[in-house]
Amino acid sequence: MKRMFAAALSMISAAAALAAAPDARPVRFILVGDSTMANASGYGDAFCARVIRADTCLNLAKGGRSSGSFRAEGRWDEVQGLLRGSAAYRSTYVLIQFGHNDQPGKPGRSTDLATEFPVNMARYVDEVRALGGNPVLVTPLTRRSFRNGVLENNLAPWAEVIRKTAAAKNVPLLDLNADSYAAVQAMGPDEADTLAVEPRPAAPAAPASGAAAEPQGAPRSAFDYTHVGPKGASLFARMVEKELKTAVPGIASEFRPEAP
Repeated sequence: MKRMFAAALSMISAAAALAAAPDARPVRFILVGDSTMANASGYGDAFCARVIRADTCLNLAKGGRSSGSFRAEGRWDEVQGLLRGSAAYRSTYVLIQFGHNDQPGKPGRSTDLATEFPVNMARYVDEVRALGGNPVLVTPLTRRSFRNGVLENNLAPWAEVIRKTAAAKNVPLLDLNADSYAAVQAMGPDEADTLAVEPRPAAPAAPASGAAAEPQGAPRSAFDYTHVGPKGASLFARMVEKELKTAVPGIASEFRPEAP
């Protein structure tokens, strides 16, 4: 009888120890958005480079996509498929940033600010949650177009919709629009131009309008006021990382320490 009792206690102790052991599975980050987040033209790869090697970071953002066309093209199906295979991960965070291509004047991509964009963003949140992931909403990266020394922010209405959606859905919000706008305004146009994909030419073109700033397809390779090169990518990736550490308690350990 004593042996049986001792064996039972041992099993209970082992189970308790197992339950108390920290979950050693890695964390996964999935980035969803447009060219300001995508490979070669955005900050997404620089963000992924900040994630510790034990974790996984997938940059699935694509140039020219809006909250509507990303889904319509089947790209969201890929994200959902990844979320269905989440057992290997302790947590999966899906960072979602749209707005640039949801603006008017982009056939096949534009969404109505009042009736479509909010619905699209809320649907992304709901579907990530339904598949066991953690949605994180990101307001759109500012463009770097100045008028008389003042930085324009024609993405402000789209950023505000995302803020309201995050509040209504009680999900983490990374206010990249506010952070990047403040930083670029403080820089002024000359320094801000050094964040571009390529150096500013001797006679740069006039700042593009929102409707013409981002073509469908491959990322832009020339100087412009929307996309970023390595310097801009590093700056904005760190902004996103800082916002995420504030918005999600305990996540700081998933990022590399800053160099001394």
